[in-house]
Amino acid sequence: LNKFKDQKVVAALVNSQPEQRGQDEQKLKPQQSPLFQGWGENLSDEDQEAAQALFEKYGYNVFLSDRLPLNRELPETRESKCLQKKYPKDLPSIAVVLIYLDEALSIIKRAIRSIIDRTPEHLLREIILVDDHSSNDDLKGDLDVYVKSIEVQNPLFRMVRVRHVESLGLTQARISGWRAATADVVAILDAHIEVHKEWAEPLLTRIKADRTVVVSPVFDRVNYYDLDVVHYVPAAHAFDWALWCMYESFRPEWYHLNDTSLPGKSPSVMGIMVVDRKFLGEIGALDGGMKVYGGENVELGVRVWLCGGSIEVVPCSKIAHIERNHKPYAPDLSMSMKRNALRAAEIWMDDYKHNVNIAWNIPIKDHGIDIGDVSERKELREKLKCKPFKWYLENVYPQLDTWDNILAYGGMKNLDANICIDQGLFPGHTPIAFDCFNYGPQQTYYCSNGELYIGGLKSHKYNDNRCLADSGEDTFPDLYDCNEAVQKGMGIYWDFTQVHITVDTTKYTYRQFFPILYAPLNYFLFAKEVHCLKALRYVYFSRAKNSRTDKQKDV
Repeated sequence: LNKFKDQKVVAALVNSQPEQRGQDEQKLKPQQSPLFQGWGENLSDEDQEAAQALFEKYGYNVFLSDRLPLNRELPETRESKCLQKKYPKDLPSIAVVLIYLDEALSIIKRAIRSIIDRTPEHLLREIILVDDHSSNDDLKGDLDVYVKSIEVQNPLFRMVRVRHVESLGLTQARISGWRAATADVVAILDAHIEVHKEWAEPLLTRIKADRTVVVSPVFDRVNYYDLDVVHYVPAAHAFDWALWCMYESFRPEWYHLNDTSLPGKSPSVMGIMVVDRKFLGEIGALDGGMKVYGGENVELGVRVWLCGGSIEVVPCSKIAHIERNHKPYAPDLSMSMKRNALRAAEIWMDDYKHNVNIAWNIPIKDHGIDIGDVSERKELREKLKCKPFKWYLENVYPQLDTWDNILAYGGMKNLDANICIDQGLFPGHTPIAFDCFNYGPQQTYYCSNGELYIGGLKSHKYNDNRCLADSGEDTFPDLYDCNEAVQKGMGIYWDFTQVHITVDTTKYTYRQFFPILYAPLNYFLFAKEVHCLKALRYVYFSRAKNSRTDKQKDV
């Protein structure tokens, strides 16, 4: 194993989980903190320590926020054509819901101030603050004082406070805000935002034209360290099969219009949404069975499309949104995210629901995760006469790969030791033997066409997987993007036979350590703890073929 010694140490750093890295960063000295990588070099030691303590508590620069004006100017980041647009006066009224849990007081106050200053007075009916059981004292007395001062200054709209007696999670907080609203349209926002000029008018104009469309602004990023606003271009809100959110290009027809100020269709929403209040109720509001965080926005997006509505991102509406360095209220979101993703899949994804299991590397059956009672939501689907998920994949999100060819997935583990095949250093081409830890770099997938992927599975058709490839030379197999391997004439199609191979351990000294053994004509690989769509346990495969029609040598 000396050959892999250095690789193993480096790989341990590469493969560490994001949440663990975040915890390690919080323990760093102030000068080493990510907070000070682009800000604060002139602060005194005392101020650096104070800023770092606030950063660890909130995940963004509260020390600086407390010193910025509440009505600070934001840079103009809208498309040039947006500046020329005129909007009607007789638009629907709007209620703005701000959701928070232990948010910094100055951040909430700045969000409120920006909404009041940049929303037409005749359209803004109410601002609703939903506190999901915060523990910070200043979000009680101090915030109450600020809210009362706003009410005195602005008697034409309501300031509404909703406080949960226990933390119910993001979805329930959004539901509480929606229920408290009385305006025609409800905008459900995070509290760590600032709205740009004319943010509301483009959204309300679209909803006035079509009450079944759910719209979202474009989010500019607010840096967590210096609170500067970074321009983001318009993009669709999408997701992978684990239901993690991501940005993606609009469909080609949007670009063919050659007008970047026009709304673009989007497969989903990212949590900040503006919708006709009554229409949201008609399609089932938000799924109250979702817990803590994650998946609820994708569930809503899929449901809207399947049940008679649509989703658009509106480029002429901009909101500046703080991207935290870490989420202090939920250091590890994966458990709730996994559970919520499985729940959404069970309700809406029909024959494709098992793809969520594959993405999370958990068994199709008996995974032991309680997703709650879904009978009411399935009844809602029947009542609304919603389309099948196949329609969504074909008409709304065809970029999502259906993974029809996956036969088995999991990890490839040596039978005699806790050693697994691992993708190794990335970028790089050499798989390694490494202690099993069952995360992305070790996830392995075997396909019906014989391809073997190591190090994760791509959710989208425009991305390529990493195939275990045989160069045809007297070397160990390597990892290459599958298309690249084919172009180089490598063999990527592996034939498996379910047998137990006995190897001469006097000849292969390191059998107990290596998951892959090389012989002149054969590779041997021992599999354990594989989630199977077709059963595999002890497997043997011979040298890979360049195509499915190659004649395989007998072994």
